[in-house]
Amino acid sequence: MKTKVPVEKGKTYRIHIDRLGTGGEGVGRYEGFTVFVMGALPGEDVEARIAEAKKTYARGTLVNVLKASKDRVEPPCPIYAACGGCQLQHLDYEAQLKAKRQQVIDAVTRIGKRPDLPVHATLGAVHPWNYRNKMQFPVGRVKGETVIGCFAQGSHQIIDTRDCRIQAEGNNEIVNAVREVVTELRISVYDEDRHRGVLRHVMGRVGEKGDLMVCLVTATQALPHEREVIKLLRKKLPKMVSLQQNIQTYHNNVILGRETRLLWGRPSILDRIGRLAFHISPRSFFQVNTEQAQVLYSKALEYANLQGEETVIDAYCGTGTITLFLARHAREVIGIEIVKPAIEDAQKNARDNQIKNAQFLVGDATEVMPRLYRQGVRADVVVVDPPRAGCTPVVLETFANMQPERIVYVSCNPASLARDIAILDKLGYEAKEVQPVDMFPMTSHVESVALIQRKQETQEAAHV
Repeated sequence: MKTKVPVEKGKTYRIHIDRLGTGGEGVGRYEGFTVFVMGALPGEDVEARIAEAKKTYARGTLVNVLKASKDRVEPPCPIYAACGGCQLQHLDYEAQLKAKRQQVIDAVTRIGKRPDLPVHATLGAVHPWNYRNKMQFPVGRVKGETVIGCFAQGSHQIIDTRDCRIQAEGNNEIVNAVREVVTELRISVYDEDRHRGVLRHVMGRVGEKGDLMVCLVTATQALPHEREVIKLLRKKLPKMVSLQQNIQTYHNNVILGRETRLLWGRPSILDRIGRLAFHISPRSFFQVNTEQAQVLYSKALEYANLQGEETVIDAYCGTGTITLFLARHAREVIGIEIVKPAIEDAQKNARDNQIKNAQFLVGDATEVMPRLYRQGVRADVVVVDPPRAGCTPVVLETFANMQPERIVYVSCNPASLARDIAILDKLGYEAKEVQPVDMFPMTSHVESVALIQRKQETQEAAHV
């Protein structure tokens, strides 16, 4: 017998919101049936029009707030309601921090089966606005006008963005300058449906002292009016130190292609976390919130508890940011990263910071970790900062085989962190505590650092 869904698409219902979902949406129930409502907050009674009804849940559009949360605030961004770049501008910042901690608690309780695991209060940002040092916006055409900005929530409709409140001011300057140049030179923009046109995305990076890197992502090998583009952008962006073209010819949603051409200026941009300087190229991974990155890495270093004699492996090392932080306190650090340009940046970063006890290996951690183990490499401490999907079972098993005293797990996804905590527990490693860090204010995302230690019985068994 099929259970009748109590809501219908297109109809409006009064719903009480109990909590926030992982995407920042309000989660409530109507006659015991789960309804997700973007823009609604815990404790609120709202009217929502059902946009999608499934067998076990529905998604609704917020029509009216009947009873507002005390934590509801007026979003300062004029396009917030249409844009999908932020999800929580309507929630007081202190309440955002509490909600993000709760997101981690829910994950480690339900997925990690660790309701007892201490999850500390989220470390908030001193500056929760205009913090993003990296921007990558799609380019399109609406009613004959060039538009550059975020996609609308749940769609590929581009919302023209001239003053993004979470982007560093330099990135907003890049967007507006590129829009003017594209319009002035009549450069065609990419049509993803027809797979025609030239300009697909604009990437911007803001480095130390406000230096700017601009990367134009094209669907063609040639950039039309290349000389004029260089001349105009140099004029409009006096702080630009690097202008590059990335070529992405494939008919897919991947932003960057494999080939990058330097059009003008330097091949990389410099940024700094603490006393360390980092060279970043267009395809390099680097934390988008420089200020909070120092908070995150300091916590990772604290959990690593290095005494100066350890061998440390940093899996998924990116441009070597955490690796170099650790190297100053360890005997040797090995960084692993699959993106070759990022490793090249990491090696340059090590040289420029005069760090000689860090080596970097190009490859997939799933393959490199077992190879190091077979070669007899053992780690006293393992630090891992994987993609959103988390670690593969092979990587986690290799961690355990190396028998480090501690694993410091940096995560951008509470669900995959919780899953990997449960796997490591069966492999002899127990999570001791988790520290959420707000790397992305005004969004639903939360970064976490977990301290995972080798179990006492595992240590004793190894010595038998």
